[in-house]
Amino acid sequence: MGDGATRQLLGLYVRFGDCVDLDANRAVHRLDASLGTNLLPGVTDLVPAYASLYVEFDVSNVTRDAVAAWIASTMTDPASRVERSPRDVELPVVYDGDDLPHVATETNTSVPEVVARHSGRSYHVHAVGFTPGFAYLAEVDEAIRVPRRETPRTDVPEGTVAMADGQTGVYGVTSPSGWNLLGRSLVPVYDPSRAEPFLLSPGDRVRFVATTGTRPKVGAALELLPVTPRTPVVRVVRAGLLDLVVDRGRVFSGRYGLARSGPLDSHSASLAQCLVRAAPDDALLEISRIGGRYEILSDAVLAFTGYGLQASLDDEPIPACSSFPARRGQHLDILPTRNGRGCRGYLAVAGGIEATTFRGSTSPDLRGRIGRALQPGDVLGRAREATAIPGRHFQPYRWQGRTVTLGILNGPQYTPDALAALSRQTFAVKHADRMGLVLHGPEPVPGGGIVSEAVPVGAVQVTSGGAPIVLLADRGTLGGYTKPAVLHPAALAQAAQLREGDAVRFRPVERPSYRWDTEGPR
Repeated sequence: MGDGATRQLLGLYVRFGDCVDLDANRAVHRLDASLGTNLLPGVTDLVPAYASLYVEFDVSNVTRDAVAAWIASTMTDPASRVERSPRDVELPVVYDGDDLPHVATETNTSVPEVVARHSGRSYHVHAVGFTPGFAYLAEVDEAIRVPRRETPRTDVPEGTVAMADGQTGVYGVTSPSGWNLLGRSLVPVYDPSRAEPFLLSPGDRVRFVATTGTRPKVGAALELLPVTPRTPVVRVVRAGLLDLVVDRGRVFSGRYGLARSGPLDSHSASLAQCLVRAAPDDALLEISRIGGRYEILSDAVLAFTGYGLQASLDDEPIPACSSFPARRGQHLDILPTRNGRGCRGYLAVAGGIEATTFRGSTSPDLRGRIGRALQPGDVLGRAREATAIPGRHFQPYRWQGRTVTLGILNGPQYTPDALAALSRQTFAVKHADRMGLVLHGPEPVPGGGIVSEAVPVGAVQVTSGGAPIVLLADRGTLGGYTKPAVLHPAALAQAAQLREGDAVRFRPVERPSYRWDTEGPR
């Protein structure tokens, strides 16, 4: 995560329609397969949805025009066309869901008929997302279609088979949901400990088979930290609110519903890595809000950056954004600052932190049961021997006033009214975590539902209620609400340091505005 290693992610949508349509979705999957066999350097994800393919790329490595030309060339060249053969997958289901009687009553049928109609046809996997392994299956029999529940449940268990309107699916992890519960799959659609974690892929065909039986217990989270590091460096004495060992994050996994993860404030993380001359993919420690206490187990050069937290070694303050020597037996304390500005810091170790990878990244995906937050007693080790010079430092960014201004680009569902509403008012942060920021303003922002599509990092999503949500690294990868704006990549680091009660304004920063759709031949 050294110089030039911070990703600046944007993307392009290739659209084949604006509704749930099987032919359009098959065209999405053909293009997805064709692009995937001849990837352009700099492209970081391909995320199929109902009627669109989202092509994400790193603007520090490739231009929008180059990506658009690659897409157009692939679509017009017969030699580039790839047809992926769909798989047929059967899922054994115990139909004992709490909402079966409700569905039967609302559709003037019986519970056995609901089961027979739901299990009596094959479903096409239009997309996988929202949560890890969750497949969007359409084509539910019209005779048993019912809308979402008025009040969503907060915790629908992993493995639940559910339905809403014309869609059905199986939850790969425990999730909130407003869908109607029909039963339980006896086979996990997602298990990070399997050789192939995801049972279903876009384009597959699925049939539910009514059966009886007991679902296996949910497995533990996949451990990414070694039990005994080769070279122990730091022991956790007191863990913080959410201390995570992260690297640059996971690429080419949005298509399966996995979070990008990685450092929320990639700018501060990159500075910490630069201070100890780290390799681009070295892991480091993200520390949130309340800080923690750590015992030094072997001599090392460390660096600490970020905002809202202050480091001290044996009670001697460490200058902000600097590298420093730490000796065996010393104690490193990281505590909140008094000014209340910012909430995340990054501790880098020369040589990186030792951890195993899942799909190419050491970063946890807590919702996906990949990795975990640190606990007292955990020991972090050095990944490799390295030399670094203590005493290096950067001048940290200075907060300007009490209101943070975030630069925005016009989003995929930009409208002049929505952008004006975002730009003319000051919002308060009502909730903040690694998934995003929930904002509240004096007036609603125009928004509402759309056909589910991929969600860019930094998207400003607006539901029909009019409250904007800024989606960050651990967001769901597919969503069904308008996105009138997206944070400029340079604004993501500032957004990552916001906490409840902070004041936020948006400012358009690019004219002409960024275009999200590419015009490729059909």
